[in-house]
Amino acid sequence: MQAAKTFQLKGSLFTLTVLKLNSIDFETFETEIAETIKQAPKFFENSPIVIDLQALSQIAVEVDFKKLIELCRTFTLIPIGVRNGNPDQHKQAIEAQLAILPNIKQAEPVKEETPTKKTADVTPKSEGPTVKSPTRVITQPVRSGKQIYAEGGDLLILAPVSHGAEVIADGNIHVYGPLRGRALAGVQGDSTARIFTTELDAELVSIAGQYKVSEELLKRTKKENEDLTHIYLDNGELQIATV
Repeated sequence: MQAAKTFQLKGSLFTLTVLKLNSIDFETFETEIAETIKQAPKFFENSPIVIDLQALSQIAVEVDFKKLIELCRTFTLIPIGVRNGNPDQHKQAIEAQLAILPNIKQAEPVKEETPTKKTADVTPKSEGPTVKSPTRVITQPVRSGKQIYAEGGDLLILAPVSHGAEVIADGNIHVYGPLRGRALAGVQGDSTARIFTTELDAELVSIAGQYKVSEELLKRTKKENEDLTHIYLDNGELQIATV
């Protein structure tokens, strides 16, 4: 009989924190990262991170990845790779045993004219029909340790999302029940994505990479968190409002 293989290689989707490195002043970096970790130590504990080098890629600067990795690990962050660097920086990263992730250029902000303070819904013009994936509907509770992803569309959940669960969508997320785990909308960079829930008790909420963790959400009153909540981006800042 043919022996079973000792391994399988499978593609999967994971939530990774991106650390955008704007300077190689590691003394200041150490002070600032300590302040950031202090805000939500449990969230960042043993968290895998990707180092984004876009701000440094256009200048001839060497990054001391060994020093950077040591500093990150001091604060329980685990660097696993880099992106958006120049060829020399990527070579240095490989020598430091970091993976190279595909480069992603940041989209230019789009200015919209709105008749009121509220953000207007603008439908982009297209030469052909736009194909959008249908909304993914989940009717069962999302238990701890489970991940639900709506690729190319919205995610609609008609049940609670438990602590330790993760719900992800390229579009909007609607949770008609308690949201206690993590919710990440617009994960492909859609800054117009929204999160709606009837009860907010989340470990993390994120839109297009901008996020808030539970320690920040606790600043809201119990009544606010139990009302219908709308989460959105306004000028790049994550906003949480009661509907």
